[in-house]
Amino acid sequence: MTSRHALVARLDNAGDVLLSGPAVRAVAADAAKVTLLVGPAGRAAGELLPGVTEVVVFDAPWSGYTPPPVSSVAVMGLVEHLARLELDEAVVLTSFHQSPLPLALLLRMAGVPRIGAISVDYPGSLVDVRHQVPDGLHEVERALSLVGALGYRLPAGDDGRLALRRPLPGWRPFSDPYVVVHPGASVPARAWEPARCAALVDALAEGGWKVAVTGAAAETSLTARVAGPPRAGVVDLGGRTDLAGLAAVLSGATAVVCGNTGPAHLAAAVGTPVVSLFAPVVASSQWAPWGVPVALLGDQSISCAGCRARTCPVPGHPCLSVVTVDAVLDALTHLSRPRPARPRGDDRPVLEQAGAP
Repeated sequence: MTSRHALVARLDNAGDVLLSGPAVRAVAADAAKVTLLVGPAGRAAGELLPGVTEVVVFDAPWSGYTPPPVSSVAVMGLVEHLARLELDEAVVLTSFHQSPLPLALLLRMAGVPRIGAISVDYPGSLVDVRHQVPDGLHEVERALSLVGALGYRLPAGDDGRLALRRPLPGWRPFSDPYVVVHPGASVPARAWEPARCAALVDALAEGGWKVAVTGAAAETSLTARVAGPPRAGVVDLGGRTDLAGLAAVLSGATAVVCGNTGPAHLAAAVGTPVVSLFAPVVASSQWAPWGVPVALLGDQSISCAGCRARTCPVPGHPCLSVVTVDAVLDALTHLSRPRPARPRGDDRPVLEQAGAP
């Protein structure tokens, strides 16, 4: 390991940061210190990534669904903070539709001597290693390709799957095997209809499955609707877990049903199979859950695939409305795995009724 202090930047949502995890580990295998630069939505995910020494948060005006206005105070504050870190190198990770150049400019202003990025646009003097990749690479492969061009490789024994720091919080909603249904998504175009999610929960409960319905604090109305009235075997965890707590819930599940959203990648990071209700607003080849068994549902060949819409403009949301409850049940039957045995001597509680983690 060298004495190098490297910065890895991924200014996106939690799922995007989780997908950067293998690339971060590759950098950490050779650098003495790795600072991760994320947006506010990616902070919790960044803090869960192995190999990260420090997390720096910057709300970039060129990134995210609700970017802030440009503030010279905020921008110069970031430049000054990065300069104090005395970085030797920076890697700017982006998706295929994003430009690394705004951040590369700030990194250069902070005195970072070597910057690597994937850039279609001419970078001038902003980027030292301008890497090129073919279209359609999965986000994990795209990031690994870039750090590889900078000389970083995963260490021996690292299989390149997603991973989280351990231990996770030691609680689960049921002692028996259970399924997680996560009905929300970062944008409406990626979510299955709530009524279908509720019908799925009803069908699972009637079939004898234990079900945990999960969601963020802003999604409690949605999770309450999907979970339905209080009943044995169904628990509404909406707003009751932070990201690490959600990871613990997902790690104990036999499978997770969700759209193309952060919890799909969180499930992959704890090794849980995913029934992916994948709206092809972006390509599944680039964004499907990585490194775990996946049942990909949704019309991936629909004529409007790749539209990148946040709200579906087509009446009926046909790419996902084609998915039936029976199709999800069938996928679960094929994907579900037994819940891993708890390690000997692990006396952490397993809760029959969910409580605050």
